[in-house]
Amino acid sequence: MPNLSSPSFAKPDGFPARIENVRMAKTEQDYRDDIVRICRLVYEKGWVAANDGNVSVRLDEDRVLCTPTALSKAMVEADDLIVCDMTGNKVEGRRDRTSEIAMHTTIYSMRSDVTAVVHAHPPVATGFATAGRALDKALLPEAIIHLGAVPLAAYGLPGTPALTEGMLPLIPEYDALLMENHGCVSYGRDAWQAFFRMEMVEHLARITFVAEMLGGARPLPREEVDKLFTARKRYNVSSRTRMMPGMPIVAEDLLPPE
Repeated sequence: MPNLSSPSFAKPDGFPARIENVRMAKTEQDYRDDIVRICRLVYEKGWVAANDGNVSVRLDEDRVLCTPTALSKAMVEADDLIVCDMTGNKVEGRRDRTSEIAMHTTIYSMRSDVTAVVHAHPPVATGFATAGRALDKALLPEAIIHLGAVPLAAYGLPGTPALTEGMLPLIPEYDALLMENHGCVSYGRDAWQAFFRMEMVEHLARITFVAEMLGGARPLPREEVDKLFTARKRYNVSSRTRMMPGMPIVAEDLLPPE
């Protein structure tokens, strides 16, 4: 088990170690219940097998509530959850915390707006990740509004500092990432937003796969994608993602050069 308090697990330079306006709007038991329910859903949807995946909620500036290692998400109970500090050291709990806690604390350190992280291996999205492909085409209005695009983070050995190295440039700009040859991670203002973002990633992956089997996914034109990004305010959607060249890929990007 890696030592998460070692210098190799230090927070990235230039990012806040504290989050803004953190309040325990719910009780800790409420957060425990949310995590347990999400673990059940993740298992029931087939996004994990055996002891795969991990979920966390940031309780306050100094504490993170997370799932334990070596326990199926189908079997997690509220009193199995672990409280850690922001360096990943266990503060409270009878089990060992997830071995990938550094991924969670890295995201919290880099995103002051995030208070929950969900990591799983949804099969179709993970299929894209193992094929070395991002979910970066502008195909579905809902996915564009809520996610923009889902980039691919370079592979890093699970349970080590290398896991997050490829994620560092992407975490500030996106709300969900594919992890090469590994899975997917999503995060949000609460556990349910993080969960639903994961659900949307897998939904987008399945539709993209079917479209490609039918001859090729056809992205929307740039003008329509711009309208969807602008529509976020109308739908009360808050997201860090923005329109950037090639993210997402629009119809014009696929035209042959003149």
